[in-house]
Amino acid sequence: MMTESNHWTDVEFAELDLGDARLDSRARKIMERFSDNPSGSIPKACNGWGETIATYRFMNNDAVEWRDIMAPHWEQSQQRMREHPITLCLQDTTELNFNGQQITGLGPLSYEVQRGMYLHPTYAVTPERLPLGVIDAWMWAREMRDADGVRPGLKESGRWIEGYGRIAEMAAEMPGTRLVYVADREADMMELMKYAQDNGNPADWLIRAKTDRALPGSDKLWAHTLDNEPLGEISFTTGGRNQKKGRKVRQQLWAKRVELPAGRGIKVEATCIIAREIDAPADVEPIEWRLLTNRSATTSEEVIELIDWYRARWDIEIFFHILKNACKVEAMQLSHIDNIERALALFMVVAWRMPI
Repeated sequence: MMTESNHWTDVEFAELDLGDARLDSRARKIMERFSDNPSGSIPKACNGWGETIATYRFMNNDAVEWRDIMAPHWEQSQQRMREHPITLCLQDTTELNFNGQQITGLGPLSYEVQRGMYLHPTYAVTPERLPLGVIDAWMWAREMRDADGVRPGLKESGRWIEGYGRIAEMAAEMPGTRLVYVADREADMMELMKYAQDNGNPADWLIRAKTDRALPGSDKLWAHTLDNEPLGEISFTTGGRNQKKGRKVRQQLWAKRVELPAGRGIKVEATCIIAREIDAPADVEPIEWRLLTNRSATTSEEVIELIDWYRARWDIEIFFHILKNACKVEAMQLSHIDNIERALALFMVVAWRMPI
């Protein structure tokens, strides 16, 4: 009997093309096994020793490109996006820690002595938090710092700008869907905002600010934004995190249209939003968000909508949590980073499907 998981994987990977029908069939079978038992090891997920050997052989096949594995899911995800008037494109980076495992091609993590790799996906959801799929991804390992403490290789910040660029390309192909790029403080780069403005903001952007920029004159961005009465308030309940229970949050809201200096004679038009918690419990740090967006927001309703969109960014953290704790990808015992990337291409699709 065909199970529900088999059914959805058949549909999701109907257009899979790895250049060999046998590889296509094997990839679909592995996806079925992983989706039925996401937390099991490869031997436990597979149906017998023959399947286990065939799965390891697939992961070790240099003729299989991980982007080709994900291609049909990317296309299916974009088709789902076209069915909605607004899609939030959440982008973030996570570390995958394989410390202690003998895997060729890994690099240092945020602690130089740890070994692992980085994953930087774009995860599409609706404003109502319906997950639509992974629409883009990067995977890489850092190189070791040289004798001068400089790390060679591509500048990692460029992935945020390139990520927005790919979303902008999708926006041109989806005139009936508004795409909104949503990212945390790592994406607070003037290069990204200027790139978007120079191209006509084909996709909206909503970024948590980390820099209190100087404005023309003597004002700083955050003080300038707060130099008004609040537009209104928002209330919501946070989810539990790190063994802490969720709680009710009440924030006052400010918004102001500003011109951000972006070089000599160049300015980026943006709206700065500040959501500041009031009446927080004495034993917790009040929640305050400072956001930048290309969109205009002059009413409390417009600001609340943007705050709700930013709050949806938490869904990519849930996605990472599923990858690491439900799919247990950091426990995979594969011999090379290329093999890990092929497995992650499959598990990213499984992790998308699990909350549905």
